Amino acid sequence: MTTKTTKIESADVVSDATGRQYHIALAPGELAEYIILVGEAKRAEKTATLLDNIRVEQHNREYHTFTGEYKGTPISVMSTGMGPGCVEIGMIEIFQITKNPTFIRIGTCGGLQKNIELGDMVISSGAVRLEDTSTYFVHEGYPAIANHEVILALIMASEKQQIPYHVGLTATASGFYGAQGRKIPGIYVRNPDLPDQMAAMNVYNFEMESSTIFNLANMKGLRASTICQALNNRPKGTFIDPELKAEREMQALIIGFEALKIIEQMDKVKLAKNKKHWVPEAII
Repeated sequence: MTTKTTKIESADVVSDATGRQYHIALAPGELAEYIILVGEAKRAEKTATLLDNIRVEQHNREYHTFTGEYKGTPISVMSTGMGPGCVEIGMIEIFQITKNPTFIRIGTCGGLQKNIELGDMVISSGAVRLEDTSTYFVHEGYPAIANHEVILALIMASEKQQIPYHVGLTATASGFYGAQGRKIPGIYVRNPDLPDQMAAMNVYNFEMESSTIFNLANMKGLRASTICQALNNRPKGTFIDPELKAEREMQALIIGFEALKIIEQMDKVKLAKNKKHWVPEAII
C-alpha cells in the first residue's frame, strides 16, 4: 500500500505535491495578482457578486476565495477571518502561489476621532502595531506602512464614488475587547484609556489586521493598504444603523474594486514606460 505524502518546503510552508496550500486550499494559478482581503466569509460572498467570469471558488476553514474579473481586471477575493493570526496564515500561503500580488483589505473599524462620522471610510496610510503577530517577523521598531500607489488609488476611487473618507493612521489590535480598551463587566482591562491615548496621537481608527498585512507585504516588496467603514465612533459612543452599514459595506467593496482597476492602469503605464513608480503626468 502506498502512502500519499504531504510536501513540506524547506521554508516549512505546508502544501501538497501540486503546491496546493494547506489552509487556504489554493494552488498556483488559482489567484489573481490583484487581491481583495476581507475578514468575514459572508462579505467575500457578497463581494463575489461584483465579479464576472468566476473561474475559482474555494472554501476551506475561514478562507473563502473567489477569482474572476471586474470590468476586465483579474481579481481575487479572500476572507481571512478575524485578527492578525488568521491574516498572517492567509498571506504567507498566498505568497507561495503568486508572483507579485497587490493587496487591499476592505473591512470595518471603530472611529477614534470625533469628526469621523458613522459610515465614513478610513484609508490607512500606516498602522500602529498593537498586535504581536508581526513581531515574529520584524523588529519592534519596524514601521507598518501602506503603499503610496494603493493609498492614492483608494483616494481616487473614493472620490469617484463620492463617499466621505479620511486618510490617516490606523491602530491594529490583536483582539476586539480588552485589546481595544473596552470596559467589560466583571473583567479587568489593563488599559481602558487606550482609545483616548490613540486619539491623542491622531490615530484615526481601530481594527485588527492592517499592521500585519503591511509588514508582511513590505518585507516582500509588495503593495498593500486598507479601507474600512467606520461602524462606531468611540469618543461619541455611537454605533451605525444596520441599513446604513449594509449600504456603505457595498460601497466600500466597490471602492476596493475600482482602486484595483486604477492600479492595473498604473501598472500598464509603468510597464509601457519602463518605470518603477507611477506618477501623475499632468503635473510633471
